Amino acid sequence: MERWVTVTLVTAGYLALSLLVGWISGRRASDTVTGYVAGDRGFGLLVMYFVTGAMMFSAFAFLGTPGWAYSRGAAAFYVFSYGLLGFAPWYFLGPMVARVGRVYGHVTQAELLSHRFQSTTLSVLIAIVSIIAFVPYIALQMKGAGIVFNAVTDGNVPIWVGALAAYAVVLLYVLKSGVLGVGWTNTFQGIFMLIIAWVLGLWLPNHLYGGVGAMFERIAELRPELLTAPGLDANATGSWGWGAYSSAILVSAIGVTMWPHLFMKGFAAKDDETIKLTMVLYPTFLLFLLPLYFIAFAGVLFESKPPSADFILPHMILSTNVAPVVVGLFCAGALAASMSTGDAMLHASASIYVQDMHRRVFDRKLSDHGRRRLIRIVAVIVGVASYYTAVNTEMSLVALLLAAYGAIVQLAPITAAAFFWKRATAAGAVTGLVLGSLVTLLLFQFPQLRPFGLHEGIVGLATNCLALVVVSLATRPLEGQHVDSFIDASRSAV
Repeated sequence: MERWVTVTLVTAGYLALSLLVGWISGRRASDTVTGYVAGDRGFGLLVMYFVTGAMMFSAFAFLGTPGWAYSRGAAAFYVFSYGLLGFAPWYFLGPMVARVGRVYGHVTQAELLSHRFQSTTLSVLIAIVSIIAFVPYIALQMKGAGIVFNAVTDGNVPIWVGALAAYAVVLLYVLKSGVLGVGWTNTFQGIFMLIIAWVLGLWLPNHLYGGVGAMFERIAELRPELLTAPGLDANATGSWGWGAYSSAILVSAIGVTMWPHLFMKGFAAKDDETIKLTMVLYPTFLLFLLPLYFIAFAGVLFESKPPSADFILPHMILSTNVAPVVVGLFCAGALAASMSTGDAMLHASASIYVQDMHRRVFDRKLSDHGRRRLIRIVAVIVGVASYYTAVNTEMSLVALLLAAYGAIVQLAPITAAAFFWKRATAAGAVTGLVLGSLVTLLLFQFPQLRPFGLHEGIVGLATNCLALVVVSLATRPLEGQHVDSFIDASRSAV
């Protein structure tokens, strides 16, 4: 049997097992929107740990991070920096979000914020910004899945077919089981991919160089610029300046706790202590990025080059003549990284559209059953849009990720204001979100206009904060009792 056939069969077996886990896990949920979107608020520590970790350990981690380290060296360490910084605020913010959700029945981020500011307009705007940010992030996962399939089957499975196969499975269990399908498949996929990552991350440097230490000694001797932050030397092609490097960390660290699906997992948590303990344990998840860095740096001096940097990991696996079954397991591990992030985003994007836009603008009387059915329809639509983006974009996986963060970080000022500044008004929130998003979009389209090479999202964020403060102070404050009730609910354990 040809190698690529064996690899495909092993990978197909993994996809079938993922579908089984996702399909049966939804049987415990109630037949309500709260059951489908928030898992009846019953996620325990194990599932919370892995659904949170899935936000970091995605196709970006399995392919984009190694590709970035392979091509730019120390620039890739920005992922560690924002990963460690980003979730620290959620230790305090997460329980506050969960408390308000329990009191008022919220299941999405926009529901919470629009309730605080008493603004349907804000709900719709947050839904739009969230979905715009989700599409490139989901596309990143799909493209990563397609790259892996294509590489490990020696090109016999095109990128578009690989992406389609993986996300057909994702769509099936998301449609069937909702957030419980996402949670339990994340747990299964997380355990699987971490084992694969560490096995490969330790084996490759030892096989090629005699160990991790010996590998870095060789790189320090022959390619020292790759070990110097922020990424390549000043004369290297594609180098990052300190402005770009530090602002990429900042926009990602702030943005990571603004992802709507993180809020949705907060609403799904069993209690406040589960959220806090998850945040305490979360940094351990970043240790599993280490083997992926080892793999990437192992490729720096590799005898042959991949077709593009994002292919470095599968390229080395295929070039070292390992058994086809091992290649298939690697493929399954990479797909686990992709699927464990993409499923949560597909589920969240559809839920956000229905709860925060459709129900408020088009059909306020939509029944519980009607909402669940519409969420499933929208999940398919978002999946198709993301798939189209994935197979047609030339952007690297890292570029897709940073584009998504530039959009989602614009939700940070209104979230902070909702809980910590009583004087903030709906007009200020809307104005800040609109102006910040427009500035971010402008600088994304015309990167030459970015000051000091800063990420466009950071410039947009500064504009957003300024507009929020100025307009809030210039407009009439919200009714005091409503704001006090919201703040009190966020502070009091339920």
